[in-house]
Amino acid sequence: MAFRPRLLRTLLTAGIAASLAGLAGTVAAAEAPVARPWMNASLSPDQRADLLVKAMTQDEKFRLLRSEYGADFEGQHNKPAGSLGTAGFIPAMPRLGLPAIHETDAGQGVARPLLFGDGDTALPAGLAVAASFDPQVAHAGGAMIGREAHRMGFAVLLAGGVNLARDPRNGRNFEYAGEDPLLAGRIVGAAIAGIQSEHEVSTVKHYAMNDLETARTTLSANIDETAAHESDLLAFEIAIADGHPGSVMCSYNRINSVYACENDWLLNQVLKRDWKYPGFVMSDWGAVHSAAKSALAGLDQESAGERFDKEVYFDQPLREAVAKGEVPPSRIDDMVHRILRSFFAVGAFEHPAKVAPIDYAADAKVSQRAAEEGIVLLRNQDHALPLVGAVGQVAVIGSHADVGVTTGGGSSGVKPRGGSPVTGVAPTAWPGPKVYQRSSPMQAIARRNGGKVAYASGEDIAAAAKLAAQSKVAIVFAEQWTAESFDVPTMDLPGNQDALIAAVARANPHTIVVLETNGAVKMPWLDQVQGVLEAWYPGANGGEAIARVLFGEVDASGRLPVTWPKDESQLPRPTIPGAGLAAIGIPPQGQPQQDIDYDIEGADVGYRWFEKRHLEPLFAFGHGLSYTTFAYGTPKLENHDGTISVSVRVTNTGKRAGVAVPQLYVAPPQGDTTHRLAGWQRVSLKPGESRDVRIAASPVRLAHYDAARHGWVRDAGRYRFQLGTDATSMLKADLSMGLPAATCTIEACTPVAH
Repeated sequence: MAFRPRLLRTLLTAGIAASLAGLAGTVAAAEAPVARPWMNASLSPDQRADLLVKAMTQDEKFRLLRSEYGADFEGQHNKPAGSLGTAGFIPAMPRLGLPAIHETDAGQGVARPLLFGDGDTALPAGLAVAASFDPQVAHAGGAMIGREAHRMGFAVLLAGGVNLARDPRNGRNFEYAGEDPLLAGRIVGAAIAGIQSEHEVSTVKHYAMNDLETARTTLSANIDETAAHESDLLAFEIAIADGHPGSVMCSYNRINSVYACENDWLLNQVLKRDWKYPGFVMSDWGAVHSAAKSALAGLDQESAGERFDKEVYFDQPLREAVAKGEVPPSRIDDMVHRILRSFFAVGAFEHPAKVAPIDYAADAKVSQRAAEEGIVLLRNQDHALPLVGAVGQVAVIGSHADVGVTTGGGSSGVKPRGGSPVTGVAPTAWPGPKVYQRSSPMQAIARRNGGKVAYASGEDIAAAAKLAAQSKVAIVFAEQWTAESFDVPTMDLPGNQDALIAAVARANPHTIVVLETNGAVKMPWLDQVQGVLEAWYPGANGGEAIARVLFGEVDASGRLPVTWPKDESQLPRPTIPGAGLAAIGIPPQGQPQQDIDYDIEGADVGYRWFEKRHLEPLFAFGHGLSYTTFAYGTPKLENHDGTISVSVRVTNTGKRAGVAVPQLYVAPPQGDTTHRLAGWQRVSLKPGESRDVRIAASPVRLAHYDAARHGWVRDAGRYRFQLGTDATSMLKADLSMGLPAATCTIEACTPVAH
């Protein structure tokens, strides 16, 4: 056939057109709306996730496996288009009907990067909520911050934290819930359930053993598997069982030399196999170190890798790993399924997060109630508290108590509405800025004392002592600011506060100290003052809450969720090499360690360490005074179909309404026979009122972890129960019971058949 150029041009043009048409058809198919059977709310979350995964393209799947940092970064205007400007962002997928996902910090309230915006409602510190010993308070607080997040357009709230307080110097203790895994797990589980009741996905973090901040991105937390399960992991197990969080956030640190976010034992074996966790694992910001290894180990989503990781591992590197056969496509589908399932489980698609009005006044009352229940009266000599009526001039001294109360820093720092009343206090950059909640203790005291209040900053100790001498009562507010990314090297109050308190106490015998701290601090002046309140970081209405406790409008009802050591010598590790933060005047103390030996105390954290070493703390775990007195009847140990409990009559024998918190402890018949908290009840009683209280023992606290069985086992033998008002003050009663061998879960024990 003769060569015909026109025909060739026609054929080529037609071929190109057909190819372009085919490509356009492929693009159109990817962008075209699809039927959405996954929007059928009558289906289970797993069924809905399966349907959606099948409808997704490969690009859509991979887009869900990584979030971006949602805010401007390092002074650059590089916020992703469509982001609300916060911790994490995943763009919408309109073809599938998926809204954009906005993630925000954190456990004390909605915190936005660099604390910009008009401000939000801060809860008290996690330790304060734990000090309430009241899961209902935790649930209400979680619901409040979840509701605020949802009404600002956020779908994920990066809360709550349940790492155990192994060391009072850990800069992040205020975010967590104390040293005991049962208390911490129950409190944080309730908070998570509260958050998710508002159709928010909550996380539980930082999984796991992230119990120090010094060198947190590289250190290895080394601990025996059994000890880990009976301490930190038990707190996570309980919080997950109670709260059903949509996500677990893996931590920065290594565990026994393996990074948490690529730790197969931690993620696949414990979390997903043994605990049957159905949600997804997201990384902490900057905690990912690999693609295939992390995905195969159980990590499901990389957080803001473009800003904080060496590269975005869960994009091109993970795609290449799938293409090479290193990661099966089924694993990618599992990762996507877990993410989607969590959003379906909380009703996020039926109730999408969107901007709506917020009742900040009502929310502040929720925060105030939590603060009031969590404030702990540590000392009350000569019944100095409560203050009754007009007591004459009150000197309020220190910690900017004329305008506000202290709050913690880092990603959990919540800016108050109207901004911080104190500015320019170091550090002004990360992990600051240091802010104060706009709730003045001095003004709240003045309203109750006829305005007879005078203030001294405390910077001039002589002037403060002179004011104290001229006053009927002196109240010194002492503070300790901490945040993520650093630990404090000592238990000392910073600056000249110890000298200030001692000078004021010499000038006025009626001196009260209110502590706003991250936890336990040394008290060289303790015997010189009449009263001490631990107010933690008391949140949005903290000044009002403190005043209500000082004046007895509510009982001092908090109980310590941590043991209060006398000093660092009583701790498993008396020093933390490398601890400190130069920005607040504490240069790092030497070279940080890369390995932390947690086998020193193992599962004997806090009060169990003190019992085993025969140490007397300054204040015991569970300690807290009241403005009234209580009498306890003869406790009775009972076994109802395998549920072990202690019943006791509690009577308010004083003249004020008050709150008793009887605590049940148990010691097993063999192995580690130190006592551990098994249950408690918070009981409000009017003067002269009596109530019969039943405290059920947590089944898992009667058991030990069996690594060979990957589960909990109760040994046969005689168990010794004790009822007390703290971990060292027990009622004298014979409360022992023989129990058969059993296998246990969080909920129940099943006797082993012979």
